[in-house]
Parts: sequence; structure tokens; C-alpha cells
Amino acid sequence: MTQIPLEFDHRPSLGGEDFLVAPSNEAAVAWLDRWPDWPAPALAVYGPLGCGKTHLAHVWRARSGAVLLTPDALATAEPPRLLGSAKACILDGFVQDRLRSLDERRLLHLYNLLAEQGGHLLLCADEAPARWPIALADLRSRLTAIPAVRVEPPDDLLIGALLVKLFSDRQLLVGSDVITYLCTHIERSFEAARSIVAAIDRAALAAHRRVTVPLVRELLARGDISEG
Repeated sequence: MTQIPLEFDHRPSLGGEDFLVAPSNEAAVAWLDRWPDWPAPALAVYGPLGCGKTHLAHVWRARSGAVLLTPDALATAEPPRLLGSAKACILDGFVQDRLRSLDERRLLHLYNLLAEQGGHLLLCADEAPARWPIALADLRSRLTAIPAVRVEPPDDLLIGALLVKLFSDRQLLVGSDVITYLCTHIERSFEAARSIVAAIDRAALAAHRRVTVPLVRELLARGDISEG
């Protein structure tokens, strides 16, 4: 069966997975590659749900040893306790409808603490910090001054390459017709691709069938995998 070549740069992340570098995310990758030589103590990576921000953050975490937290964690403890001995931190999950409950004082404390230690903070959000409804003036001035880079939604070429890789990781050889069919029928996101490949693998094993377009079509019709 014809295979689609993977013509993307790979960046290893936690769990042995790779992040595929493409035009939609190459600006963010370039910024993370500059670490620790960032012009500010923090960097914001933002973009829509499913564009790969979290996966990219895991790649940086593997390099930096960063503590991975959600913004909600700021309500549970003071920053020194959250950081422990780490000098890098990822806060992943800043979305507009939850920013009203953000503990701004502790976020400012976290920012200042890392800055004083020569550490770094990576913020993953759906919007750039300049658009966040921050009431605390000192925090707002710091966040609006940091670099902010957008990750665009993955296009069909990137999703196709990701699907090939995900199938290959499971030692499944699939034809280009399967990849093309999936690209036109599934949600264009990293999360959707991973969950759909896992579901197809399970179904193929259970039915003792090869991964083909008819099998994928049946799974879509039954709702075992969701259309985009």
C-alpha cells in the first residue's frame, strides 16, 4: 500500500511521542528552541483548542524540567510550594471563560519568584495575555510585555502526517486512501487524531481486520469514532 512520507521535523517529548513541526506551529517551536535565552521570564503560547499547545508544552517540559500545572492550582498553594526545587513552570489551560476566577496575586508571585531565580514560565492559553481580563495592574503590565506566539490549527497535511505517525507507532501500515479519508472526515486536532487512531486500532484487533476505508467508514457510521 502507498505510504505518505513524513516530511516534518520531529521533536521528542515525554512518553516517547514526537511533535511534528509544521508552518502552523513553527513560530512557537522557534521560541521554545531559544530557551533559556528568552528576552523575558515568561512566554505565552496561544491558539484554539486542539492546535497542539499542550503537546508542545510537554516537549519543552522534557528539556526544562518544568513543573506542569493548571491555573486552578494557584488556588491550592503558594508558588514556592507549587514550584518546589524547579526553576521552570508551565501553566496550561488559560481559557477566557475561567480567567475571572484566576488567583492574580499568586500568578504575580509565581512570575516574580521565577524572575528572581532566573527561571522561566510558559503560559498556554486560547488568547494572548494582552486580551485577558486582568485587574491587577502589576500583573497586567508584566503579562502584556512578554512575548506571545500563536499556534494555528493543524492543516490537512499536518494531520495526515500525524495520522501516519500514530498508526506507525502502533505498527499499523495503512494506505494513503485511509489517511485521505480520515483527513476529510475527522476533527482537525491533535487530540482527535490520537483518540481516533486508538479506537481504530482496537476495532481492527477485535475484528481481526486490516485498517481500510470500509472499516473506518463502518466505525464512523456506528459512532465508534466521531466526525469533525
